[in-house]
Amino acid sequence: MKTILVADDEPTLVATLKYNLERESYGVITATDGESALAAARAHRPDLILLDLMMPGLNGLEVCRIIRRETHVPILILTARGAEADKVAGLEIGADDYVTKPFSVRELMARVRALLRRSENAPAPEAETVSSGDLTIDIRKRTVSRDGVGLALKPKEFELLSFLARNPGKAFTRDQLLNQIWGYDFAGDTRTVDVHVRWLRQKIEDEPERPTRVITIRGVGYRFDA
Repeated sequence: MKTILVADDEPTLVATLKYNLERESYGVITATDGESALAAARAHRPDLILLDLMMPGLNGLEVCRIIRRETHVPILILTARGAEADKVAGLEIGADDYVTKPFSVRELMARVRALLRRSENAPAPEAETVSSGDLTIDIRKRTVSRDGVGLALKPKEFELLSFLARNPGKAFTRDQLLNQIWGYDFAGDTRTVDVHVRWLRQKIEDEPERPTRVITIRGVGYRFDA
């Protein structure tokens, strides 16, 4: 049985999510504030975390940041309508997906299933290194360096870069990248790809506005030039 941690300070929402997740045969742990969410994540090691960003005490962003330093468990953040900055911040510190309140239970369950499948079917890191000029990507260690200096990449930034770099010269659509990196099996928000490409360029390109590695293919998507 897969276990899911639901962390939110709205009792009605927590009860609704718990009911629907248990109907799908998931085990459910609940928390109503940041401190208890962090403690539950460490004690129970859930297979997925549904994390509200606006909890009392330790907020969801900080909880996400701490958990991501300790584990690669999938994190789906719950955000208020229009809180674009929170969505971006959550993705930047390592969240895997987000839904905006109010959301349909059907959509949430689809995203939960997709994230769990993605986590379950993820291949073991390959013992290989990919090099491109002064850029070195260690797939096994999940590290990236330029001229021997380590770069601080977020989990999805690393996965995006390593996937593109292992397929140099091949153009991928945004939907293909969503499916490969985020594991969506339904229409995702392609802006997620654009945001991560922008962050990635700021770290691996000499001139992010005129990239020479992660290239935009107009009307298609992106390509990595070795």
